[in-house]
Amino acid sequence: MKNFIARISGTKDLTEGKPSKLILNFGLPLLFGLIFQQFYNMVDSVIVGQKLGTDALAAVGSTGSINFMILGFCIGICNGFAIPVAQAYGAKDFKNLKAYIINSIWSSVALAAVITVAVSIFTMQILKALRTPSNIIDDAYIYIFIIFLGIPATFLYNLTAGILRSLGDSITPVIFLVGSSLVNIILDLILVAPMGVAGAAVATVASQAVSGIICTIYMTKKLKYLEFSKEDWTFSMRHCLKLCGMGLPMGLQYSITAIGSVILQTAVNDMGSTYVAAVSAGSKISMFMCCPFDAMGSTMATYGGQNVGARRLDRVDQGLKACIKMGIIYALVALAFSIVFGKQLALLFVKKEQIELIGYIYEFVVINAAFYIFLALVNIVRFMIQGLGYSTFAILAGICEMIARSVAGFVLVPHFGFICVSLGSPLAWVCADLFLIPAYLWVMKQLRRKFGENKISRAKSATATI
Repeated sequence: MKNFIARISGTKDLTEGKPSKLILNFGLPLLFGLIFQQFYNMVDSVIVGQKLGTDALAAVGSTGSINFMILGFCIGICNGFAIPVAQAYGAKDFKNLKAYIINSIWSSVALAAVITVAVSIFTMQILKALRTPSNIIDDAYIYIFIIFLGIPATFLYNLTAGILRSLGDSITPVIFLVGSSLVNIILDLILVAPMGVAGAAVATVASQAVSGIICTIYMTKKLKYLEFSKEDWTFSMRHCLKLCGMGLPMGLQYSITAIGSVILQTAVNDMGSTYVAAVSAGSKISMFMCCPFDAMGSTMATYGGQNVGARRLDRVDQGLKACIKMGIIYALVALAFSIVFGKQLALLFVKKEQIELIGYIYEFVVINAAFYIFLALVNIVRFMIQGLGYSTFAILAGICEMIARSVAGFVLVPHFGFICVSLGSPLAWVCADLFLIPAYLWVMKQLRRKFGENKISRAKSATATI
C-alpha cells in the first residue's frame, strides 16, 4: 500500500532510509523554491529602487516588518495545519488524514476572511504607529494595503503546498512557485513604471494567486487515491481544534517574533529614509542568503511529523544531527561569500555613487552572516520541535526573539546607532537558541516516556548511520 501511494502520488515516506539522504532529497527542492521566492521578492526591490528611486525603495522596505508580522502569521498557521497531516501520514491513518485535509480547508477560509478584513481596515494606523517617514508613508500605504488584500492568495498557496510537503512531495509546490516567480518578474517589468509601487504589489499578489490555484488543481487530481466522499467534507470540531492547536501557535510565533522586528523597524524609521533604504536592501540580501535555513526548517517539520507519527524517535535524533551539520557548513560558506561579494550585491539596489548607503548595506549583510550558525540552529531545532507536535514552544522561542529585538530597538540603537540595527536579528537568534536547545531535549524525554522507548531501541539507533 505504501509503495503504491508513493508511486501514484509523488509523496515520500521519510520514516525509512538514511536520514541525511532523505533530508537532502526532500530539502533541495524546497531550497530551490525558496530561492526563487526570494529572487522575485528581491526583483521587486531592485526594479523599484532602480526605476522609482531611493524613496520608493524605502517605502517598500518600511513595510517589511509589518508584512512579516501579518503574512508570517498566515504562513505559520498553514505550516501548523500541515503537521497533523504529516503525523497521520506517518502513522498511515488515512481516515484522519482525510479529515485533517478537509478541515484545514474550512479553517483556512474562515481565518483568511477575518484577517484580510481586520488588517486592511487598520493599515494606515499601523504605518503611523511605526513612525513611517512622512515622505514615504503614502507609497508605503499603497504597497502594503494591496499586499494585505492578497492574504487569501497567501493562504491558498501555503495551505496546498504545506499539505503536499507533509505527504512527502516537496517538488510539486516548487515547480508551481517557480512558474509564479517568472510571472511576478514579468508583471514587475510591465507594471512598476506606469503604476509605481502599486504595480510591484499587484505583481506579487497575482503571482501568488496563480501558484495557489495551480497547486490546488494539481492536489485535487493527485489525491484521488484517498477517495474523498461527500461525508468526508463534513466539518469536524475535533479535527479543527487539533489543527488550530498546531497552526495558531506557529502563526503567533511568527507574529511575536515580528513584533520585535516592528520595534526595530520603528527605531530605523526614526533615523531617516537613507537608513530605511539600507535595511530594506540589506534585509533582501540576507533573506536570499538564508533560504537554505528556511528549507532546512520546513524539512525538519515534515521529517519530525512523519517520524513521530511512526514512533521512530531514533530517526528524529539522527535527522536533527545530520541537518545541523549541513547548516553549519552552509553558514560558514555564506559568511565568506558575504564578506567577498557584499558590496557588489548592494549595487543591485542602489547606484554606485551612493557610497555611504552601500557601506551601510554591506555592514548589515556581513554582521548578519557572522551569526548564521545560530540562525541555522533556530530554524532546524524549532521546526523539528513543531513537527513533533509541541508547537507551543514556538511561541516561547518567538518571545525570546521579540525581547532581544525590542532591547536593540528601544535601548541599543538610540545609543549606539546603525551597528545595533545590524545586530538586532543576531541577538534574537542567540536568545532563541538558549531556549530551544534545552526545549528539544525536554520534548524528546517526554516522547520517549510516552512511547515507552527502552535501552534496546536506543541501542539499535546508535548502530544506524547518519
